[in-house]
Amino acid sequence: MVKPFQDKNGTFVPPTERGWDVQRTLDTAADPLRQAADCLLEQGIELYQIRNFSEAIKLLQKALAAYRSSQDLPGEGRALAGLGIIYYALSNYAEAIACSHQSLAIARQVLDRITERQTLSNLGNSYRHLEDYSRSVEYNQQSLNVAREIKDNRGEMAALNNLGMTYKAMGDSVHAIHCYQRALTIARDLKDLTTEGQVLRNLGNAYHAMANYPQTVACYEQLLSIVRQLPARETEMQVLKNLASVCYTLSDFKKAIAYQEQRLEIARRLHDLHTEEQILENLASTYDGLGQSQQAIECHEQRLIVVRQIQDHLLEQKTLATLKAACYAIGDFARASQY
Repeated sequence: MVKPFQDKNGTFVPPTERGWDVQRTLDTAADPLRQAADCLLEQGIELYQIRNFSEAIKLLQKALAAYRSSQDLPGEGRALAGLGIIYYALSNYAEAIACSHQSLAIARQVLDRITERQTLSNLGNSYRHLEDYSRSVEYNQQSLNVAREIKDNRGEMAALNNLGMTYKAMGDSVHAIHCYQRALTIARDLKDLTTEGQVLRNLGNAYHAMANYPQTVACYEQLLSIVRQLPARETEMQVLKNLASVCYTLSDFKKAIAYQEQRLEIARRLHDLHTEEQILENLASTYDGLGQSQQAIECHEQRLIVVRQIQDHLLEQKTLATLKAACYAIGDFARASQY
């Protein structure tokens, strides 16, 4: 039984909103220092989005210094929020929390509700990773409340997803499922396929934790249809792997084999020899368990070809031993002698 999708680091943290309101834009046009700081902030966010975190931090720190020198509190709050999100992405939760708390205080002072919602979200996520679940629930719930007050559908969706993750980490899958289902409804209303897929993955994991395997399969199958609309073949292989595993648990061997074969086709298309070898081993074991010895031997033979391409001598010896044993088990000594 393979593990379900790892959701510990899969938190949905929306990127900082990049636009200022109209009044801010007009004010900045008459202030070159603020205009320069806004450009630094924008560039830092762009670098964060392409995961160039070290350069993003440098630019946001410069923006922060410029905002402070011009006593621009809204800009300072946003720069701190951006830094908090980057530190979170780097798993530096202590710095993420420190920046987010400073940003939150400023956002509430200047009534910047968008930044307030973001920093509350980042605090909730950071505390979850530190396993401080009571604070995580508290801040994510506040983020949800703000999102609803300002009618921020995407923020509401993020808060519900993050709340679900916290409840799941606490072992409360029932509350997690409730949050994920509400987040899923919003994602579908917004036609946001990427987030819909993420929430379906989390929902499937929550059902898996409750040993509700039929619902797990239902979520993963919906996720598979979404993943196939996106350029993510490696992700598709992971979904197929989980589907095959859960179907095997449900003794639906026909489906389990079908999903493994689909996964095998993708691995071959990607020339991923290591994954191909693992799939063929799993298929051989499944066929062997079903008493379908000929199909199992065929998989072992295909696996041997792949292993020789990988040039792993130890694995080749193990594969040969397994193949010979399978041939001997059905009395096919002539075939065994070939190996």
